[in-house]
Amino acid sequence: MKYSGGWSFSEAYNLPIKLREWFVERLVKQLENENQAIESAQRGGGSNSQTLTPYNQPQRPPDMMAKKRQG
Repeated sequence: MKYSGGWSFSEAYNLPIKLREWFVERLVKQLENENQAIESAQRGGGSNSQTLTPYNQPQRPPDMMAKKRQG
């Protein structure tokens, strides 16, 4: 809790035990979810990944297109 939650030792120590257990369980769950997301992104198999094709690339601003034609 001190590392990831920004709690001081005395703050964590003085919490009621059930509340401290809940915070620890929630922190473990959060870290597991973050690790899963990192692993998924590294494999490239996430639902948020996208491959750019000529049909889904962002459009260039018009002033950039004009500069390209001039130069």
